[in-house]
Amino acid sequence: QWTLGRQPAGSIALGVNELTLAVKQTRSYLSSLLQGPTLSDFYLEITASPSLCREADEYGLLLRVSPALDFLRFGLLCNGQARLDRYTSGQATSPIPPTVSGVVPPGAPSTSRLGVWAVGKELRFYANSQFLFSVRESVLLSGGLGVFARSVSSDALTVNFSNLSVYSASP
Repeated sequence: QWTLGRQPAGSIALGVNELTLAVKQTRSYLSSLLQGPTLSDFYLEITASPSLCREADEYGLLLRVSPALDFLRFGLLCNGQARLDRYTSGQATSPIPPTVSGVVPPGAPSTSRLGVWAVGKELRFYANSQFLFSVRESVLLSGGLGVFARSVSSDALTVNFSNLSVYSASP
């Protein structure tokens, strides 16, 4: 139930138990949204496995996606950093700018298990079972879920997403 297809920037395809985002253009962005319920209080995990990934290329989760396409973007960078962006009303801000993390493997091929605990205004972010950071979000309190890949290098970027688990959470 993910959005799939070919776009000028690349392609989004469903394989055997995995979703693949393949970005073929420099400075391009692909995303796929899960057609499903609106999430508010949850804990989720997903495995992200970049097979082609360089420098500050980025991949990760879109959280609390609204019908107007406002969302939070939890990203891992191919240089070993993690970040959180908020996208509202066509403007992006970075509550957590790119931060070096010893738990995010640089380059590719690699595999990371992303985790997010979101209850009310509080969100906690994890990579490979290690806490990265937390934020308080007062605008985007519920919404849909998606994945993304963003290329900033001159090479292709390919990321496979698999093993999505979503649970109800409470304070």
